[in-house]
Amino acid sequence: MATERELSDFLKSVEKRAFKRSLYHVRDEEAALDIVQDSMMKLAEHYGDKPPAELPMLYQRILSNCTLDWFRRQKTRKALFSNMSDFESPEDDGEFDLLETYLAQDSSQQVESAEDATRRAQVLREIEAQIQELPARQREAFLMRYWEDMDVAETAAAMGCSEGSVKTHCSRAVQALSRALKAKGIQA
Repeated sequence: MATERELSDFLKSVEKRAFKRSLYHVRDEEAALDIVQDSMMKLAEHYGDKPPAELPMLYQRILSNCTLDWFRRQKTRKALFSNMSDFESPEDDGEFDLLETYLAQDSSQQVESAEDATRRAQVLREIEAQIQELPARQREAFLMRYWEDMDVAETAAAMGCSEGSVKTHCSRAVQALSRALKAKGIQA
């Protein structure tokens, strides 16, 4: 059984990655924060008494379900207000760059020229844009496997699918990203 301290430490350790993952899925900073908070509350409320080793997989599953619930609510909301666009306020100005913000916080980064920094920022923006263009399941599998360093079995359990499906989604995502980035002149 996880102690209160172990649960708290676990939640602190996954907070930033969960936010990044949610932000990539929903593309709305406030919604991503809400999803992460809701999933943390559900884990603490319903599964806080589980052994610490079980918490990562439970949390990934809860986070996935909270994200799906958000999309369902958005679909319903859009159906209700599709003819009332005056009620919707566009809050996404397109200026937030998650990868650039994350890298800027890395204090171990060496000094680079303005030209290199600009080039790197442009490449990171393009990579981020291409990741967002992936189909939802491919994006989810790709981010779990390569961003969060989850293995195939963990990813399959979190996504609620077979390991073969995870491998297929990842393979297709990598191929699509590779093609898109090469077309833009970006080589790995």
